[in-house]
Amino acid sequence: MKLESYWLDTAPAFTSGAQGPVSGRADVVVVGAGFTGLSAALALAKRGASVVVLEAGRVVGEASGRNGGHCSSGTAHDFGALAGRLGVEKARAFYQAYDAAFHTVEALVKQEDIACDFKRVGKLKLAAKPEHYDKLARACDLLRREVDPHAEMVPADRIRSEIGSDKFFGGLLQKSSAQLHVGKFGVGLAEAAARNGARVVENAPVTGLERRSDGGFRVTSARGTLDAKQVLLATGNSRTGPFSYFRRRMISVGSFIIGTEPLDKALLDRLLPQRRNYVTSKNIGNYFRLSPDNRLIFGGRARFAMSNPTSDQKSGRILRSAMEEFFPELRGVGIDYCWGGLVDMTADRLPRAGEHRGMYYSTGYSGHGVQMSVHMGQVMADVMAGHPELNPWRGLEWPAIPGHFGKPWFLPIVGAYYRVQDWLH
Repeated sequence: MKLESYWLDTAPAFTSGAQGPVSGRADVVVVGAGFTGLSAALALAKRGASVVVLEAGRVVGEASGRNGGHCSSGTAHDFGALAGRLGVEKARAFYQAYDAAFHTVEALVKQEDIACDFKRVGKLKLAAKPEHYDKLARACDLLRREVDPHAEMVPADRIRSEIGSDKFFGGLLQKSSAQLHVGKFGVGLAEAAARNGARVVENAPVTGLERRSDGGFRVTSARGTLDAKQVLLATGNSRTGPFSYFRRRMISVGSFIIGTEPLDKALLDRLLPQRRNYVTSKNIGNYFRLSPDNRLIFGGRARFAMSNPTSDQKSGRILRSAMEEFFPELRGVGIDYCWGGLVDMTADRLPRAGEHRGMYYSTGYSGHGVQMSVHMGQVMADVMAGHPELNPWRGLEWPAIPGHFGKPWFLPIVGAYYRVQDWLH
């Protein structure tokens, strides 16, 4: 079993990285070569800007290459709850931003000819308890009325046509959802950015950001110093570097995934005949899909803990147990991959993007980042060109989280609370 992301292990090598020391001037320095940074670099370079992307490790080596590979429309929230808190109009705008993000990913795959196994499949949210089905049905009615006329319910008496498990009581099907190989997509996005003139620099952690008297910035990295007219921070919740303002406003939550050995097609026809993206309805739930080579990629917040090799292995055992509970036919199947990653959660699970002390940023995707990060890279290129009104997250307040200075000491308490909620409801 490899303690490594399946997506990163099976992605092609990035061959167009800039070599040697980094110095001189650039119109834009992008910090972070995940989906946000690479998408922005591509858009900016296509407009003729000189762009340098500084990445602390490898291209898409963190959240962008360590997720479940789901690309879905819809917010991280129940639409009704979000509308109740913010009003229907704003909730609709946020939902539509995610729908636009889904289409942005699909468009970039086609425009840049990125071979990443992109496929529309739909997302099925599975009712883990009978009472959850009724809640999902009410949510479906609201979605159909306000934002998604194609949403539909799959009742309990038809659920076996969707999934070969006795553990679920129906589900909510949303058809604007796709799968992609995020490692292949990320490398393809980096190659496209480089092909259009952006310099993508790996192994270049940023150690200093200084505002210059002319309004620009001096950016110091392990591979040299650059002067830039503009800076875009696309670091996620980086645990290193001069980004304490952002660390205080996000919580790093571990999310963990296992990948089985390749499975027999006849078995998969019984277990997952529609080959969709799947997510369960519990607070501490699971998400799963098949890989292009027929592995079950099965994840969840198995433990409210940070990701590291020991934590990943403990979480892997919990995930195997859940997988085998859902699918008894998979008992004893080989697990070839087990990995973890950090989700950059904001307190309200809504992204944040804008400008802080002259620097632009987009972050806080809260577990729904595959599509929104790509989309916001494109949007931030527009924002940096003088169109802040195109930012769907503009105007959201973003106070520091009380008592939080970077290390989420309270995660076990949060985990215990949600486990009790799942037991009660």
